[in-house]
Amino acid sequence: MTLASYIFGIATALLGLIVVIEMLRRHRLRERHAVWWLIAGTLALLVGIFPDTLRLAAGLFGIEVPINLVFFVSIATLFLVCLQHSAELTKLESKARVLAEQSALQELRMRAVEERLAEYTGERKAG
Repeated sequence: MTLASYIFGIATALLGLIVVIEMLRRHRLRERHAVWWLIAGTLALLVGIFPDTLRLAAGLFGIEVPINLVFFVSIATLFLVCLQHSAELTKLESKARVLAEQSALQELRMRAVEERLAEYTGERKAG
C-alpha cells in the first residue's frame, strides 16, 4: 500500500463520518438511520488506519482476498439499511392508509352535518 492510498483511505473514512455526524447535528438524519452508517464509517476508519486488520479479519473468515471481505461487509450493510427502510416504509404506508380512511369518514360526517343543517335552516326559513 502506498502512502497516498493510505492517506486517501483514512481521509475518505473521516469525511464519511463527518458527513453523517453533520447530518445528525442538523437534524437531516435521525439517529436510528445513522447507526449503520456510523458503524460502516468506523469500520472503514479502523481498516484505513490499521490495514492489517482487514487481512487478519479476512483470514479469520477464511477469505483469501481481503477486499472481498470489504465488498461483503458493504453489501451486508446496505442490505440492512434497505431492510430497515422497507420496514419503516411499510409502517408509514399503513399509517397513511389509516389517515386516509379517517379523513374519508370525517368528510362523510361533515357532509351529513351540512345536509342536516341545510334541511334545518331551509325548514325554518320556509316555516
